[in-house]
Amino acid sequence: MTRYVALLRGINVGGHRKVRMADLRAMLDGLGYTGVATLLQSGNAVLTAPGTPPDAVGAAIGARIERDLGFPVNVLVRTAGDLRRVVDGLPFPVPDPAKCAVAFLPGPVDRDRWAAFDPAPYAPEEVAAGEREFYLSLPGGLGRAVLPRAMGPLLDGATVRNWSTTTRLLALAEG
Repeated sequence: MTRYVALLRGINVGGHRKVRMADLRAMLDGLGYTGVATLLQSGNAVLTAPGTPPDAVGAAIGARIERDLGFPVNVLVRTAGDLRRVVDGLPFPVPDPAKCAVAFLPGPVDRDRWAAFDPAPYAPEEVAAGEREFYLSLPGGLGRAVLPRAMGPLLDGATVRNWSTTTRLLALAEG
């Protein structure tokens, strides 16, 4: 059995595409997943399933939400081990967990686009590439950040979680 973290993209934002966490837990239970827990209202779930590829878990969750709620949701899934790698790979200090974030990507970082991007003009905001994520240090906060918007296509399909949420998800996944 594998422990997974499911990150739902773009739900419960500004009153749109509402998914109650109790409904999400029931859907995940209905798919046969066990040990289901949710965190916050922004679409974070932890679950256990047989060794299914993460993309298949995400596709099943997305299909179930569309069937039950009538709208599509992109679901990015990481194993607990993947999330541990992300947390252990943070390349800069975190003075405020609300001002540090991870942009989880649906696939590997596009290394050619990344090499062509210059983050220097956006200092003191910082970015570093991981395998399938970008780490963001945003001293002014995510709401005022310029760097993520400037990254454009590098973040296509990404979903962002602040450091506090990321580490809390890891604790749930490993706990």
